[in-house]
Amino acid sequence: MTEPMSLPDRRRAFVDSLYARERGTRSKNTKHAGECRQALARMRRMFSGARQQADAFEYVFPYDPPQAEQDAWLLVAGLFALNPQPPRSRKGRRTFGASMGELRAKTGSNADRRFTQLLARDPDALSHHLRQAIRLLASHDIPVDHHQLLDDLVVLLGDDHRGDRAHRIRLDWAREYHVPLANGRPGDPAADTDDESALESGEVS
Repeated sequence: MTEPMSLPDRRRAFVDSLYARERGTRSKNTKHAGECRQALARMRRMFSGARQQADAFEYVFPYDPPQAEQDAWLLVAGLFALNPQPPRSRKGRRTFGASMGELRAKTGSNADRRFTQLLARDPDALSHHLRQAIRLLASHDIPVDHHQLLDDLVVLLGDDHRGDRAHRIRLDWAREYHVPLANGRPGDPAADTDDESALESGEVS
């Protein structure tokens, strides 16, 4: 008898399936490639309203997300479809802050305001700003680690979004966003200090 998959394994299998859809769009099998493109298009439409959100159900619910995590899984499906790029490396995980840090390296400190918005403690605001940020990352060909993003969003969109675990995740995002400054990335160190101080004091909204 096959043992049921653990929750971490189900999360991993779900995100792996998203990356498989992206790979499928490049398949020499034109039928399979077309089906994968259609799947990504349906997942993108989930941001068009509650009725369209149902288009993503068939790609999410087969992996049996816990009820408390359903919104995070559905959001990740839609976000992936907006920026379906494969990771550049399989070595280790990286947070959404690292992707935004790469954006900052390309665009300068204009990314600072958007990143500060991503540290919002309100789940609805976070979801909105994530969609905007994902589109911007896609326009600059910057990939996102959707495995790590799902794990983080389960906390940031959950009941404990103001708790200690959520605070640590925001700090991880901030660290990976700001650390590349040590390597000479353009930016204003004073502004970076202000952002981190606001995060620590809970003034970011």
